[in-house]
Amino acid sequence: MTSLTAQPGSPTAAGRARAVPPATRRPGFAGTLRSELTKIRSLRSTYFTLIAFFVAGVGFAIAAAEGNRVSADHGPFDATAMSLRGAVYLGELIIVVIGALMITSEYGTRMIGTSLTAMPRRGVLYVAKALVLACVTFVVALATSLASFFVGQAILASTGEGASIASPDALRAVLLSAAFVTCCALLAFGLGAIIRYTAGAVTALFGAVFLIPLLAQVLPTSWFDEIVRWLPGGTALGAIVSTTGPPNPHLFGPYGELAVFAGYAAIAVVTGALLFRRRDI
Repeated sequence: MTSLTAQPGSPTAAGRARAVPPATRRPGFAGTLRSELTKIRSLRSTYFTLIAFFVAGVGFAIAAAEGNRVSADHGPFDATAMSLRGAVYLGELIIVVIGALMITSEYGTRMIGTSLTAMPRRGVLYVAKALVLACVTFVVALATSLASFFVGQAILASTGEGASIASPDALRAVLLSAAFVTCCALLAFGLGAIIRYTAGAVTALFGAVFLIPLLAQVLPTSWFDEIVRWLPGGTALGAIVSTTGPPNPHLFGPYGELAVFAGYAAIAVVTGALLFRRRDI
């Protein structure tokens, strides 16, 4: 039996050369970013989730402000925090769905293989997904926080108890609330890369953010006071949106509590990246 070897310059060799695109034409980071942005825009669930997040945040601000306006026996309150609680508390419940779906949806539909064929460099693909998610989430969360703040304060204006964006720490609270929601999405994204299932990632996040702080309250008071500042979410949310100081003297300030939560999100994202690069699809 004889074997045929393609000689340089032959049609066979030229065909094989054309089968592999030159390095300059392979998808780069910018192209991967555009691809991931197209993916997140093409999902109907993205629009439904973001609209639900916006409506829930603004709706909560309207309800809370109207309740304080008509109530005759309410005491001193933080007008800024009252307007932003909906965007933060409800936002972390809603926006995590997009965070998890950003990566788990491709595992569920087996499209992750196609994505890796188009971009074989797994690290580039993973970072592009996380960056697109962070940018989209922060823009929508900031818009929701601003709308919630201005709507809530417009209702309270007639009572003389409202705040303006120039009030002490008001702008800081608006920006940090959007940053917190973005961290929630990234935490869900990291857990999605680790667990690979949407329901599992969302359940794990809710357990970390809500269940762990709740269980910690059964500890002796001295123990709880020492660890409460390090717990993910929970009572830390009050410190992030408050303009009158942390609700618990044992908590860090707003920047410190956001840094703690961002640390949890970073651990999840980095762990997910390591597993994404090493595991089979």
